[in-house]
Formats: sequence, C-alpha cells, structure tokens
Amino acid sequence: MNTKPRHVAIIMDGNGRWAKAQGKPRLRGHEAGVETVRRTIRAARRHGIKYLTLYAFSVENWSRPALEVKGLMALLGNFLEKNEKEFHDNKIKLRVLGRRADLPKSVDAMLTRVEAATAKYTEATLVLALSYGGRTEIAHAARQLAKAAREGKIDPDKIDEAAVAGALYLPDIPDPDFIIRTSGEIRLSNFLLWQSAYSELYFTDILWPDFTEADFDAAIEEFSNRNRRFGGVKNIVAAPEGKAKC
Repeated sequence: MNTKPRHVAIIMDGNGRWAKAQGKPRLRGHEAGVETVRRTIRAARRHGIKYLTLYAFSVENWSRPALEVKGLMALLGNFLEKNEKEFHDNKIKLRVLGRRADLPKSVDAMLTRVEAATAKYTEATLVLALSYGGRTEIAHAARQLAKAAREGKIDPDKIDEAAVAGALYLPDIPDPDFIIRTSGEIRLSNFLLWQSAYSELYFTDILWPDFTEADFDAAIEEFSNRNRRFGGVKNIVAAPEGKAKC
C-alpha cells in the first residue's frame, strides 16, 4: 500500500527492565527513555506524521513508589523546559490526554503554559498521555453523557458512537492509525481502548531506551505494507471459475 499513518501512538515500555539490565536505578531507565522520546519526535517529524501520542504515565502508575513518581514528574518538567524551543522551531502543538487534576500543580501549570504557547501551530501535534487510562476515559465520557441526558440536553435513545467519541478527553484528535508497543509485552494496557478499535498494532521486543530512529522507520515500513479494511473487503482476487470464493 505504501501509505504512512497520520496518527501514531506509542506505549513506551521497558525503562525499568533496561535499568535493571544495566545495574542502574529505575529512574536512570526513565532518563534514558526521555532521550528516546526526543529521537522519536524527530523521526515522526521526518516521516510527516501529523499526530504522535505517547503513553507517558498511566492512572495505575500512581501506585509506584513515591520516589519514582516524584522523579518521573521532575523528568516531565525538565523535558518541557529543554524541548519547548524545539516545539516552537518545528511548529509542534502540545496537548495533554488524561486526568490533569491528578498531576502536581507545578507540572500542570507548566503543561498549561506550553499548551497555550503552541496552540496556534498546525504542523504537528504531540499528545502526552498523563494520568491516563482507557477505562477511566470511557467512564468519564459516560458520566458526561448521563449528565447531559439528565439536564435534557440530549435524548438517551440517540446516544450513538459519535456521541461517545465526542465526550472523550480530546475528541478533536483523530483515532490512531498505528499503535507501537516496545519491550515485548503484547497488550494495550488500558491505552486508547475506544480509539484503537481499528488501529494497526505493532509489538517489538526492543526496550524503550534502546528504540532508535531506525527502529521507528522499520515500524512505519511495516505499517505501509498492511492492508487496512476496517471490517470491509479490499483487494479480493476473483476465484477461478468453478472454485469457491473465500
């Protein structure tokens, strides 16, 4: 097909295992993972990908040791400080996906500031999934629709897929065409459960800190060779006369 995805989402997994293999604290793995984020943003821009969503921190991650969580929040702040200029230089818009109220006030304030400063850009969009969970998002959408129905703003009988999609955290962001997960785990781990209904999935054994631009290129090449049918039928060759069709 030789097509490229418009929206790529990545489950960045393996920082802890990378650190353990290196004999280093887990936070060192997260620091190495930040460098991979920078590489991946460059690679996505090179491929002309319009939306890049990174699963940076799940709602379940709050149960990790307090010191690790504190370190992750500090890394997020440092990432924003060091890369804001690159966002402006390359006209990249920043968006946040998740329960923002859970985040430390200082981190949320910094995210809000960078979002506002980059809001006018249309070249590309970087979405950071922070304190995010797919089931949490769907439950949030259900509450929003229930409230609207209670207030008489919508007819419950007319709630359809479009209504649910419109009540999600970022309804203006298109569904991901391609979801990549590193580290060898083969599951979505509560990531974009509604939006991934027709996403192409790609799993690699490479740990996130070791994921290179070449690895990203290989994933995009794999996507370009897939035949996306969305439940329909494409490129079906007629069976020879007398043969049953599949």
